[in-house]
Amino acid sequence: MNANELKTLLTALSAGEISVAEGLEKLRTLPFEDIGVAMIDHHRELRQGVPEVVLGESKSAGQVFSIVECMAERGRNILVTRLGADKVEPLLTRFPDGEYDPDARTFCLVQKPIEPLGAGKVLVVCAGTSDLPVAREAAVTARMLGNEVDELVDVGVAGIHRLFARADRLREATVVIVVAGMEGALPSVIGGLVSVPVIAVPTSVGYGAAFGGVAALLGMLNSCASGVTVVNIDNGFGAAFAASRINRLGGPKP
Repeated sequence: MNANELKTLLTALSAGEISVAEGLEKLRTLPFEDIGVAMIDHHRELRQGVPEVVLGESKSAGQVFSIVECMAERGRNILVTRLGADKVEPLLTRFPDGEYDPDARTFCLVQKPIEPLGAGKVLVVCAGTSDLPVAREAAVTARMLGNEVDELVDVGVAGIHRLFARADRLREATVVIVVAGMEGALPSVIGGLVSVPVIAVPTSVGYGAAFGGVAALLGMLNSCASGVTVVNIDNGFGAAFAASRINRLGGPKP
């Protein structure tokens, strides 16, 4: 339940259009609902403006299905992240309107129009094609959160002229998410070119001394460019959520 839905409910109750018992029934599972395998936070959208997001990783296909089915009964838009292809078939069978992105490993079920809440555009920049799964997770998440999203792929520092050729798209962004592995240099380059917030996402892409993304993480944390902040390794979702909040600052309130 979001703020507008709660206002509608309270107005209807005040006007006598619904009974107290009917109003209570609609509020019965707030703030959460215990379904055995999870306690679903139905209050999340009222507090934060977006519904709870489901992490598919380490959950069984049955657990994910139970959680999504319960949330879908409320008419919510649903995002599942880190969902392996081996777990998605029951969801697509039950919800044929759902969309699975194998690169991003996300499942999206849109049951009501996504309200545009951002004031500007979120640009997701991907250093290399190998970083694309994390970048795609960020892009899918940002769109589900009501942002206009643009994507730049394979513009890393090994061929920096590819980035400079797209400089106009950098200037159009309100916030930039930069996804990179290896030494993680790209966010510093972009941080020196733009006047908007840059959110850096280190990925676990790279050879031995990359240490599963630690080298990129340390490089980004030590960036000399101003305005660069860093999220955890491979955390495209976290970067998109932070970018969405920044982008909402000048937009309509949820």
